[in-house]
Amino acid sequence: MFKIYRRTSLGCAKFFELTTLKWNPLFQFCRATSTSNSSSFVVSYLVNNCAFSQKTALKASRNLHFSKPQNPDSVLSFFRNHAFSNSHISHILQRVPQLLSYNTQKVLLPKFEFFRSKGASSLDIIHAVTACPYFLRRSLENHIIPTYDFIRGFLPPLFTDKQIIDFLIRNPWLLYESRGVVNLKLLLDSGVPGSNIVKLHRRWCRLLCSGDISKTVQELKQMGFDASLSTFCIALVAKRNLGESKWAEKIDTYKRWGWSQEQVLLAFRRQPYCMLSSCDKINAVMSYWVEQAGFNSVDLVKTPGIILLSLRKRIAPRACVLQFLVSKGLLRKDASLTTPFVLTEKLFLENYVKRFREDSSHLLKLHTEHESWK
Repeated sequence: MFKIYRRTSLGCAKFFELTTLKWNPLFQFCRATSTSNSSSFVVSYLVNNCAFSQKTALKASRNLHFSKPQNPDSVLSFFRNHAFSNSHISHILQRVPQLLSYNTQKVLLPKFEFFRSKGASSLDIIHAVTACPYFLRRSLENHIIPTYDFIRGFLPPLFTDKQIIDFLIRNPWLLYESRGVVNLKLLLDSGVPGSNIVKLHRRWCRLLCSGDISKTVQELKQMGFDASLSTFCIALVAKRNLGESKWAEKIDTYKRWGWSQEQVLLAFRRQPYCMLSSCDKINAVMSYWVEQAGFNSVDLVKTPGIILLSLRKRIAPRACVLQFLVSKGLLRKDASLTTPFVLTEKLFLENYVKRFREDSSHLLKLHTEHESWK
């Protein structure tokens, strides 16, 4: 009986001893030390092999864990073997350090091979990865290939695989941001032609990948914009770029020169770029138009594109010619004072300088002298 009790007691003692040992703070210290050593190795590796600063390496090491150089070495070799320079590699890894833990053969290589199969050159791939390395984190099967197929679906049917891949290379954020594809689909469903979307994304891809555009699209339609016209895309860029506060600031600037709210929106529909001009540029053009040329600011509502023109090279020289013609009564009373500003240089000289033979020399002098106006 005593022996049985003794064996049971010893067994319980060992059980409690093991239980106590499992939660011993000493073991937690050991694990913490191990993690600290791993983090220290990562920092050292990033600084010595990837041109990271100490600060950047410390930040990256919080979410990057490896204690041996084999895998990160293979990633560096992979990029070098695909013609990436050391500066390219450092730039890429500082943005996405997690790539150092990737399996090059299973994760990275298939993506490179996919792009090559569609006609991408080594330089194309370098450009895309350097511009947006984040897409290398996306699944080839679940995101990159479906994105490619979607883009192929809305581009003109004559586009080749190489042209489609060129579109994606120029807009690599589409390969990473799901929002970009959602917004593209919204534009198509709203009636924006694929050709206009291509032009839009050549210049403002990041803008459309950065958030939900459905509200802006609805606002533009309520303003009377036709989604099938190129002005719709420009208006979309203007509204997305400005935001509510800057949009209100531009409207107030035009109002100070006598425009009504309705006239501002009318000008915006005719030439959306007029809202992308800086307030300083708007004020400079309006000041010259009204105070020096003596014209009515409301005239520009009909031809708001004039606001985009160079004040020194286009507006001032032609305004001087028109002022002279008006003062001499050489223009019809109903003649447009805005049309001359949007003509080509050749047509302007023919219609407003050479046409008036007796005064052509003086008109040409006025035009030339005011090209240097400041």
